[in-house]
Amino acid sequence: MEPLTRRHALELFEASQFAEDSFTYMSFGPWKSVAEVEALIAGFYADPLAAFWAVRPTTIGRVSGFLSLMNIEPKNAAIELGNIWFGPELRRTRAATEAMFLMLRHAAEDLGYRRLVWKCNALNEPSKRAALRLGFSYEGTLRAHMVVKGRERDTAMYAMLGHEWPQQRDAILAWLDEANFDAQGNAIKSLKELRG
Repeated sequence: MEPLTRRHALELFEASQFAEDSFTYMSFGPWKSVAEVEALIAGFYADPLAAFWAVRPTTIGRVSGFLSLMNIEPKNAAIELGNIWFGPELRRTRAATEAMFLMLRHAAEDLGYRRLVWKCNALNEPSKRAALRLGFSYEGTLRAHMVVKGRERDTAMYAMLGHEWPQQRDAILAWLDEANFDAQGNAIKSLKELRG
């Protein structure tokens, strides 16, 4: 994990090649140039209620995605894990799970937030599955919540509360443990199995 800066733009652009489908539910992309990625990153830094990180998996050696803590509400001790974009090499990998886990742990333990939020386009089935897999609970759908790329969007809302975090943390740590992976790098037990 590295704080996201414009120096990551080229690697992110390269990671996005031939991955137009990865932008289906994002408010940005697909990118046509490195300059577009640089402009997006500059825009991210204009948001005082968000902090972004680049993900550089050790197995890949190059930045292959990013994510953020956003919609930060210190008064309510609520924070959202969002703006997650992972290129094809990073999606559905151990590194992707670890990146999301590190952000959640930082929010819950280092920063002391009591409400962790995940929201996504209600049509985005992979994102909805990811929220449930990580231990978020579905709270409902906000109808016509946003307009994204000129289209009305319903937003599926998920949350994890502070008292729920320790159980989810322990399950994710058990899943990430070396002992849970075979010689080919496949997980032996799923998060659902480890959660009990």
